[in-house]
Amino acid sequence: MCIGLPMQVIAAQGAYALCEHQGQTYTIGMMLVGEQPIGTWVLVFLDTAREVISPTRAQQVNDALMAVQLAMQGETNFDGLFADLVNRSPELPEFLR
Repeated sequence: MCIGLPMQVIAAQGAYALCEHQGQTYTIGMMLVGEQPIGTWVLVFLDTAREVISPTRAQQVNDALMAVQLAMQGETNFDGLFADLVNRSPELPEFLR
């Protein structure tokens, strides 16, 4: 299983970009999403940006990853990390309705 990490572009370098995730910098391949301006959020898998995402989506992914980390530590109180899902009924995708 491969988990995507949200990273923010801090310097563009042609086919690559210097990106930041939780205070650490990484050189990320940008060939699948093209050159992006500084400040853009990308979802990164195996040192390659695969999708340009919004800051809101980046926060949602980071929150979900934090919830997984807390669950692995035995914590059970992490509903606040899924604020967009709390008090929402699950919906079937259109093709299953």
